[in-house]
Amino acid sequence: MIDRLASSRRSREWTFISIGLLLGIGIGAVAALVSPLLVGAGLVALAVAAVLGRSVQGMIIGTVAAATLLPFGTLPFKIGITPTFLELALFGLYGMLVLRGLLAADQPIRWSALAPFVVLLLGFSFFSFIVGSSGSPDPLTAHNYFKLILGVLLFFGVLNAIHSFGEARWLMRLLILAGTAAALLGIGLRFAPDPLALRALTSLAPIGYPDSGRVLRYVEDDPAGFERAIGTSVDPNGFGGLMTLLGALALAQALAANPVLDRRLLWLATAMMALAVFLTSSRAALGGFVVAGLILATVRYRRLWWGIGAGGLLGVVAIVGLGKGGAFAERLIEGVQFQDQANLMRLAEFQNALAIIRAYPVFGVGFGSAPSIDLTTGVSSIYLTIGSRMGLVGLGLYLLTCVAFFVLTTRAFRHTSRDISDAILGTQAAIAAALAVGLLDHYFFNIEFSHMVALFWLVIGLGMVLVQASRSANDAG
Repeated sequence: MIDRLASSRRSREWTFISIGLLLGIGIGAVAALVSPLLVGAGLVALAVAAVLGRSVQGMIIGTVAAATLLPFGTLPFKIGITPTFLELALFGLYGMLVLRGLLAADQPIRWSALAPFVVLLLGFSFFSFIVGSSGSPDPLTAHNYFKLILGVLLFFGVLNAIHSFGEARWLMRLLILAGTAAALLGIGLRFAPDPLALRALTSLAPIGYPDSGRVLRYVEDDPAGFERAIGTSVDPNGFGGLMTLLGALALAQALAANPVLDRRLLWLATAMMALAVFLTSSRAALGGFVVAGLILATVRYRRLWWGIGAGGLLGVVAIVGLGKGGAFAERLIEGVQFQDQANLMRLAEFQNALAIIRAYPVFGVGFGSAPSIDLTTGVSSIYLTIGSRMGLVGLGLYLLTCVAFFVLTTRAFRHTSRDISDAILGTQAAIAAALAVGLLDHYFFNIEFSHMVALFWLVIGLGMVLVQASRSANDAG
């Protein structure tokens, strides 16, 4: 018996030694071909993935971290079409949920009243994708569409990963902390000297980020003008939309009766994300943040009107009395009047999108390029983007899904406890802010910005989890 134990121990020791030697040889070979720093970063990433991959909550943390801090990060080597970190995290999350469902018969797949609308929207998007590509999409378009679908499916991922109000509060805490980290990163890069910020951003080139061209961004692309905050989101408008979505959640919790974090920390987080929105110089994102504040002030938190009024008064004093912020105010006015270059380009895009919808009103042109050289599919509006890609039927399904979300969450809001209704109102404000941003930007339903799609549907899924929590609380009461 002792001999067998000793033999088994020696066998395990030799196994570990052999694995260590093979890993050492493999790592040495990779280090000889690429940067040792990249190898070190890869090992750290593997260690982090191993820790996070031990639980569903860990995979959600990885998903949120990838979507907010490294949304365009990819593996540093090619595997056919290189997957992003977000894709890998979503695959891990969905795989873990499927395995848990197969192994735990007492945990059936969770559904919701909104799920049929989401399924219809996904089904029609796939139909438009196939019709638009004539059944043979190019690999890049197929990959980008697949990432969009993965993002929308996060709605179901949240429904089946988050089972209680306590877990929903944990997810809100995670989103707010991740948004704050992204805001601090964006603000830090914005105020860092340009050479340092450029060096920091181009150092991410091995994992899929641009290493040349418009890495740093300026208003009207004028390096002598106002530099726009971008964080690691590549595009300042996309970064602004991200900050608006998560900033609305933070603002709602800062006002809540029983917030998920210390109230002082929540006000700081809200201020950081609001500052990040301002520094992006994205008028759509700023408008969305204002919409979130107006909804929260109108529905429940009347004292917020004092803050909104004080902020407006300070702005007037700064511009008129102190001569500060005049350029920003002028840019806002030009934007409203569609007089500046960016919005003149938007008008041209709107006209082009309307021409596509008139020519292909039912199914749209799909998710690739337009079938005519006279038309292009890029347009800075989520609604015209969906209308041109999925036709009026797809746009109708999208709007119907959003309306159903607000109807279902409003019913729950009116008949539940204060803690749950505060949380529901936060998700409503965040989604309303995103939809307001969508009037002039397209990031929340864009195949090239799948992280924004994922976060949008994550918040919608969170709202439906809170609806289910309200029902459970009512049944228990």
